[in-house]
Parts: sequence; C-alpha cells; structure tokens
Amino acid sequence: MQPYTEEFYNWQQAESKSSAREIVPFVCELIRPRSVIDVGCGVGTWLSVFKECGVENFMGVDGDYVDRRMLQVEAERFQAKDLKQPLHINDHYDLVVSLEVAEHLPVECAATFIESLTNLGPVVLFSAAVPYQGGTDHINEQWPEYWNELFSAQGYKVIDCIRKKFWNNDRVRWWYAQNIFLFIEQNHLENYPRLQREAECVEQSALSHVHPKNYLTKMDALKNYTNMMETPDLNNMPLGQTVNFFKKIVSALPGKTIKAVKRKLRKPKAADAKVVAS
Repeated sequence: MQPYTEEFYNWQQAESKSSAREIVPFVCELIRPRSVIDVGCGVGTWLSVFKECGVENFMGVDGDYVDRRMLQVEAERFQAKDLKQPLHINDHYDLVVSLEVAEHLPVECAATFIESLTNLGPVVLFSAAVPYQGGTDHINEQWPEYWNELFSAQGYKVIDCIRKKFWNNDRVRWWYAQNIFLFIEQNHLENYPRLQREAECVEQSALSHVHPKNYLTKMDALKNYTNMMETPDLNNMPLGQTVNFFKKIVSALPGKTIKAVKRKLRKPKAADAKVVAS
C-alpha cells in the first residue's frame, strides 16, 4: 500500500465519520463488543466512533505511513504494521474491523490477509471494493463471493444484515452500504441468536449487489466519455466552453490514467533536462 496524502485522509475522515456514526451503534447492539481492533484503520475515524459508543479497549493497525498527527484516537492506540505480511498481534478481540482495505493489497496477499483478520477475533466487520468501483490505489477489486470463499475457508459464516438496514440511508456512503458484511466463526454463532437467524437467510451465491449511487456515478462518467467522442469545433468555441469541454474529458478518464498523465507531465523531457544541465 502506498503512502497517502493529508488531503486523502481529510477526505476519508469526512466521508467515514457520518457512516460510522450510523453503523457502529447498530453493530454494538448486535455484538456488544468490549474490545475492537481496526485493521487498515487510517487515522482511526471508525475507532473514534466505537470509543463514543463506550468501547474502551481498542487498537488500530495500519502502515507506518499514517501521519500520527492526524490520528483521531490516542497515538498509543495505533500500531504500524505491513498489511501485506501476516499480522502477528498477541491480543484477541471481540470484534475485528477492516473496511475498504483489502482492495488495496495485492491479490497474492488476499488469503493471508483474511487469515490474519480471523486470527484476531471471532467476529469480523468487513467491506471491500467491488470490480470497477474505482478509488485510490485499488489493485484487487473483487465481488463479495470472492471474499466469502476466503472467510469460509477459515470457518467463518457470512451475515448480511447491515446492508439492508442502511442501503437507503443517505448518511451512509454508498460503498459501505454496498459492501459491508459481518463474518462470524461458526462455533460462535450460538452466542448471537439474532445473527444465527440472519445466517440462515443468507443466499451465499447472490451476495453481489451494486448500489444505485455507484451505478449512476459510473453511468455519468460513461455519458461524459460518450459526449467527449462527439468532438465539437474547438476553433470556433469560446475559451470558457473549451475549458469546460476538456474538464469533461478529464473527468471521464479512469483515475489511473489521470495519475499516469500527471506523472508524465511532471517528468522533464530529455532535451529539457540537457538545457537545464547546461
């Protein structure tokens, strides 16, 4: 996973806080965790909401690149770990959280990452980006069935009770409403009668759903791209309209393409480098 900018974490915090304040109380009602660990916690936004809900024993784990000055929880509640490697953490937690993290890790790390999560506790609150969802440094976007197979290999059962509760909640960002599941170790299901009933209702071959807001976002981008192909006469177009036209072109490009173009523009040409050197 690559280091992220202050701008990225500010955006992430703003997008996550309202979602966490809706979802966390419901999860606490279901699980009643006394201890929580968030793997891939970023600046600890979700952990800060668990703290608001009365959880006193909690820990956040993420890469060493996280700016400690931006943490939303105490610095001693954060551990720097390489998430591409197996996690070796001695403590065990009632609830393990990992939201929109797994898609940032190489595909060859996926099974090990899920094993690390299940080693930390009997209940996992998990979400990961679906194919073509898009986002910063997404390199392994998969459908929920893919992750369900990996959890199932560790003896965990999928519970799909959160999405249907928050699907139409405008205070919950669509990627959480679309992707979030509980996974519970089968031997512990009897401790949660309500979730045991939910587990019996899950259709494991039909976990993949696309949220309308996700769909419309992608369709708007496609529409912009289609409009881009109908190239107007730029020679006779007012300057303001020309600028807007090229803005539409850029907005229709995939994020990776935009990054590649920016890198290319920042990289000096060989001829320019010679001039500077002389």
